Amino acid sequence: MTDSVNFDVIIIGGGPAGSSAATILAEHGHRVLVLERERFPRYHIGESLIPFTYQPMERLGLIPKMKASAFQKKYSVVFVQPDGKASQPFYFFNRYDRNTVAQTWQVLRSEFDQMALEHAREKGAEVKEETSVKSILRDGSRVIGVRAQNKSGTTTDYFAPMTLDCTGKEAFTAVRNGWRMNDPFLNKIAVWTYYRGSKREQGIDEGQTTVAFVPEKGWFWHIPMHDDRVSIGVVAEGKYLTRDGVRDLEKIFKREISENRWIAEHLSLGEQTGPYYITSEFSFHSRHCGSEGLLLVGDAFAFLDPVFSSGLMLALKSGVMAGDAVHAALVAKDFAPERFADYATRLRHGIENMRKLVYAFYSRDFSFKDVIMKYPEAAAEITDCLSGDVDKDFSPLWRKFREFVPLPDDLPVGEPLTSSTLVNSTP
Repeated sequence: MTDSVNFDVIIIGGGPAGSSAATILAEHGHRVLVLERERFPRYHIGESLIPFTYQPMERLGLIPKMKASAFQKKYSVVFVQPDGKASQPFYFFNRYDRNTVAQTWQVLRSEFDQMALEHAREKGAEVKEETSVKSILRDGSRVIGVRAQNKSGTTTDYFAPMTLDCTGKEAFTAVRNGWRMNDPFLNKIAVWTYYRGSKREQGIDEGQTTVAFVPEKGWFWHIPMHDDRVSIGVVAEGKYLTRDGVRDLEKIFKREISENRWIAEHLSLGEQTGPYYITSEFSFHSRHCGSEGLLLVGDAFAFLDPVFSSGLMLALKSGVMAGDAVHAALVAKDFAPERFADYATRLRHGIENMRKLVYAFYSRDFSFKDVIMKYPEAAAEITDCLSGDVDKDFSPLWRKFREFVPLPDDLPVGEPLTSSTLVNSTP
């Protein structure tokens, strides 16, 4: 049996991108439906917030809840060479206001994502968990809603003038439309797990993110969280991590511990807990940000290698941007794809800035230190980009970088699919 229900906006996915878009739209007074496949709280990786996550969280009204939470406070990032030699911590308060951007958090995603989704509910969004979207409904080329199935097997057609795809790396509509493009150079594998009772720094450095290098441009993340828990993972090319035919995740992880003295020392205490995980951390981009009646948000629009922890910032930021853009479309009763060109342009600009940093990081002979030694003023620009202030014009910084390393050109992707481009798009 199929029933029909009408909304102003349908959001596929209740993660950070979906919950933030839902919050903004519900605050504007629109009738919003969030369809989430899983039951929250649910496990998710991606636990470190960079400083400029503060602005979208402030707009969403989440800062008081974050300050009242048990989440580990984070004030800095440190980089560690394979021999265990650590850089001086990069303290955010040396550049930013101590009361806002300079202090961020390391979060347990199951708790953070549930907080954000419940916040959207409090603002008025209707949320249906354990409900899977099976297909997109169309009238010609225009998206008019979705067909979804709940856990009891009941199928319902939901209709709205706008549908937001916030399905994360699954990229529900980009995959089905043939829009997803991989970024071949940024094709890594991550193996990770968790420790309890392991060594961590003291005082203000307790919550710092550590990026610890291993050979072949691989790296560990070390993210201290609350409840004496540490997220620890290694990222590198698949051929490096599976060398000598080793494919057992525990064996891979424990072998790599020995490749960095700092990691080995910190994990010499405490105990590993829970399973070992693996994922392909490939980067990808959507050819289009959406089409008539459809808009892509967060990782469904683009996913970047996680070395600089930009994922949550981009998800929340894009959710807020999408909420405002769709609100304007609802007020104007104009859902032409062209009106979302500014959304796509702004989002792509930020992604491209972060993407250039990631490319430089993985280039064999590159080091931020070399750039700063020649151009001391570049330190502030690098800090801003690493911290997520990605809307700025960094073209002077990229000119400096190109003296040391090749950087990719901006990808000509992300524009909305309009009637003029439809003929060239894969159906």
